[in-house]
Amino acid sequence: MLQTLSRASLFREPAGALPNTLVLLATTLGWFASFILMGAHDVLLNIVGVLLCGHTMVVAAYLIHEAAHQTLFASASANQRVGEWLGFIAGSSYVSFERIRHMHIRHHRDRVDLICFDLKGLLRRRPAVRRLLKIAEWAYIPATEILLHLQIAWRPILVRSQRRYLPRALGMLVIRSLLLAALAVWSLKAFVLYLLAYGLMLHVLNFFDAFHHSFEQYVVDPDQAVPKEDRDRAYEQANTYSNLVSAGRPWLNLLTLNFGYHNAHHERPGTPWYRLPALHRALYGDDVQAVLPLSELVSTWHRNRVRRVSADSYGVPGAGRRRGDGFIGTHGVSFLTVV
Repeated sequence: MLQTLSRASLFREPAGALPNTLVLLATTLGWFASFILMGAHDVLLNIVGVLLCGHTMVVAAYLIHEAAHQTLFASASANQRVGEWLGFIAGSSYVSFERIRHMHIRHHRDRVDLICFDLKGLLRRRPAVRRLLKIAEWAYIPATEILLHLQIAWRPILVRSQRRYLPRALGMLVIRSLLLAALAVWSLKAFVLYLLAYGLMLHVLNFFDAFHHSFEQYVVDPDQAVPKEDRDRAYEQANTYSNLVSAGRPWLNLLTLNFGYHNAHHERPGTPWYRLPALHRALYGDDVQAVLPLSELVSTWHRNRVRRVSADSYGVPGAGRRRGDGFIGTHGVSFLTVV
């Protein structure tokens, strides 16, 4: 009994003890197990390993988001420690959890998409880079997201104002490079399949991030203020979109830790992931306009995959059927890479 109470008090609310324990264990153990599967001789096991590795990294990313909102544990320090570990799984450990958290909370507070790395500016200055990214995206290689994840490791080396972050970035570069080298020595196949799984994760994260908002976008320093203007809660909801894996089978949304219930999340950011479906029903009922169908988003994600690289506008969803057709989406707004 005491053990149960102690375990429950670790989490922000008692109801979160079981679901959070299960998802954290499944993510960590599944990630480790995926490497064994990717190194196995059986092709079917290799396929399962790639899917498991990619999925556990996706869930790790969304658990970082939960920790950033302090919805996992009762204490800020526990959320931070677990957030750091999850960042290692998701490949975002070159920056601290607190930097990720700071920029994401600003996204909610200022109701804009804030970014510290000017991707569009780089593409305007470097046409060759823009062309290369567009060719790669046409071939379904997530080159733009690869660049955005690489820049969090490289900017402290190349940009003077980022030098205070250099020790961590270099340290993680060394650690992760040594681990990747060890993986390649143990199994070259597992190394190659891990890169494939990582690319799969980038596609999944970008697919959902690309269509969550039609906010204004600002390139800022981490603490730089942005104009207030008229971005009230009505503006926030009108420019936020819920992209569910399935509206008819809510359990499928657990694949992305209910991250698709994005309007509900922005209405009450402190609501933990396992309560979002109920909150969505309470707020929006069966209103189909509150959800962008996955089928439409897959279509527009496919059709605009090249245009999205350098588009000046996110586009805007329409009304009625095929309302997602006019939504171009964007790159560069992932909470893992905006720092």
